[in-house]
Amino acid sequence: MENSVGKSINFIKTSEKAQHQATYHHKIGHKHGEGSAIDYYAYASKIRHWNPGFKVAFSFTTLLLCIGLNNPFVSIAVILGMAFLTVVKGGLPLSAYLSVLLIPLTFILLGTIAIGVDFSRQPLGQFNLYLGLGYIFTSVDKLQEMAVLMLKVFGAISAMIMMTLSTPSAEIIGVLRKAHVPNLVIELMNLIYRYIFILLDVFNNMRNSADSRQGYCDFKTSCYTFGSVASNLLVVSLKKSNAYYTAMEARGYDGDLVFLEEEKPFQISHLCIAAGYLFFLLLLWYVTK
Repeated sequence: MENSVGKSINFIKTSEKAQHQATYHHKIGHKHGEGSAIDYYAYASKIRHWNPGFKVAFSFTTLLLCIGLNNPFVSIAVILGMAFLTVVKGGLPLSAYLSVLLIPLTFILLGTIAIGVDFSRQPLGQFNLYLGLGYIFTSVDKLQEMAVLMLKVFGAISAMIMMTLSTPSAEIIGVLRKAHVPNLVIELMNLIYRYIFILLDVFNNMRNSADSRQGYCDFKTSCYTFGSVASNLLVVSLKKSNAYYTAMEARGYDGDLVFLEEEKPFQISHLCIAAGYLFFLLLLWYVTK
């Protein structure tokens, strides 16, 4: 009898653990637009309990060093270091991290190609390709310049993405408030950030409603449906903004939004590790310059 009861208890504990893990993985992979997915990742990060002021200061300092030192080895070290913090320490799946990086990486590639590749009527450079109207040409120096710039920009973006994937936006706004950023900017950031998710929810409902009525069955119908959804979204957003502002005034809003913030203690060990990492970047720049 005791053995059967013990087995039942172990089975219940195992089921609860599996359900908790399934729920955690569902939250990690859950997406309602890229912005809300990033917010899910930030709340699920294992380094979320770190002091938000420390994470903001560390990522911003790393960004400045990556741009100011202008060294490809430093940029690679920043990219690897930020990926380690986000994926290994933060527990974010590698596939999710790469999907978040895919959008800025696309813009980086499109922006730097114009530096590495040029067009001319004459065959210039070390490598050129004739296209009838002229030549597309490049050289080793241009390709090196493109690669260095690409690594520098990607390293700076990695520092910012580490901060956003481990720190909820409300905490980042709270850090800016403590840094004495003007209240008007803080209020706009709070309102805009929260209103984005309201519009996303309204848009998803409209899109699902139109999709269930074959609103995207062909190209012509899809264009008409898109225009209708966009116009309705504008009208609904104006109505909701008036309703939410009235609700805020009814609750005593006087131009200053105050939210309850969780106190996260600052740890000296984090400061020592961050200082060592920044010193390593400076040392790497000095050795490879």
